[in-house]
Amino acid sequence: MAGPIDAVVAIHNAFRQDMSLIDAAALDSARGKPGLEATVERFRFFNEVLEWHAHGEELAIFPALEAVAPSVAEAYEKDHRALDAAFLALNNAVSARDALETARATAAFKYFLDVHLMKEDTHLYRLIKERVAVPDQGQAVGVMASTVPQDRFPELVAWMFPLLGNDDRENMTRIWQMVMPADAFAGATALVEQAIGDEWAELARRIPELAGAH
Repeated sequence: MAGPIDAVVAIHNAFRQDMSLIDAAALDSARGKPGLEATVERFRFFNEVLEWHAHGEELAIFPALEAVAPSVAEAYEKDHRALDAAFLALNNAVSARDALETARATAAFKYFLDVHLMKEDTHLYRLIKERVAVPDQGQAVGVMASTVPQDRFPELVAWMFPLLGNDDRENMTRIWQMVMPADAFAGATALVEQAIGDEWAELARRIPELAGAH
């Protein structure tokens, strides 16, 4: 059964997948392959989502962790500031239209992000799952979700769901089903169906309540 932290793991996987695509496009562009500018430029929206996510962690997850594992979250907050600096370096390289520096900055960003997410998944969120009660986990994840501006939610769904595998799609959708009012859930799943197109059939097979929902 999906738990609150599965929603965090899902978005972490979306970050990994998109950063891999952006990094590969930056490298190919530096090698002279044309037509990849739009993929590389996606890092700007990617970083917006990352900032919402990090802010939500600092607002809700880190205080919950501090109560059960003092001083652990401090290192992860330092990681967030380092990612802010890595984004500035990448932004400067792209703005200067320097393909080589863009590829270097993207590779550095990806490396640090991958290490940070791995530490969170295997350490920080393991502690949360082991030491924080499930209702409190759900409350913290709800606060995290509230950091996404409501008018940007359709953009978030359109970005995130195509990047997720079937298990993460199912987990995220089931968690939404548990926490959203029925009308909000219907609206959210309509956005999901639009985002993943023909792959909606597999999600509806896994969650039969979605069949014929729209």
